Amino acid sequence: MTNPPTPIVAAFDLDGTLSDGGSVFKWLRFLRGRGATYFAALGLFGPLVVGAVRSGPWADHAKERLFRKLLLGLDAEEVKAQSRIFALSHFEEHGRERVIARLHWHLRQGHEVILVSASPQIYVDVVAENLGVADGLGTRLAVDARGKLTGSYLGKNCRGTEKMRRLTAWLEERHPGVEPVIYAYGNSRGDRRLLRGATYPYDVGKLGPLGALRHFPRFKGEASDPAVTAGE
Repeated sequence: MTNPPTPIVAAFDLDGTLSDGGSVFKWLRFLRGRGATYFAALGLFGPLVVGAVRSGPWADHAKERLFRKLLLGLDAEEVKAQSRIFALSHFEEHGRERVIARLHWHLRQGHEVILVSASPQIYVDVVAENLGVADGLGTRLAVDARGKLTGSYLGKNCRGTEKMRRLTAWLEERHPGVEPVIYAYGNSRGDRRLLRGATYPYDVGKLGPLGALRHFPRFKGEASDPAVTAGE
């Protein structure tokens, strides 16, 4: 009796990896307008700066406070519909072709592809569907009994350790008792834990040796990879 082939999974971050720059602030601006979004951000200028510099829980808390200011009380279904419009437009305009080409290459090999992002689940799902990948894991937003957003996370912000925890839980549900080969692609400090947990990690950030993931192998846009063949 032959053993089934080892699953091969490719995990991609979104912002700065599959797309240029960040999407969260642009998403908030799309939902609430430029004036309201900048006014809310100005009121949280200190925490947002500290979060950007120190990352970790400081970034998580600052982002959640901004969400509370701008999302509290919004109808979840209306936000979902607007987020679909935003996501399709944003990633069409800002998608990074060579990284998306790599994602499509994994799909052609029959690998399972999953998005793992700190961006809101409400539009990570849209991008995952549009790219035809197996699933998307993002930051989930809490909804109250009336169907309104609370502005808080449901669970934790999907960055850092939480990215790897969510991916591990997804893998255990999908492939119980099996240790798959994992490819991971990221660009920032929030992706370090994800890349450390991968069999084959890749830094796709634009800063190269100056970037936060400079100790990981650089992805250079090859159409194929000997390591994948070896994994198969």
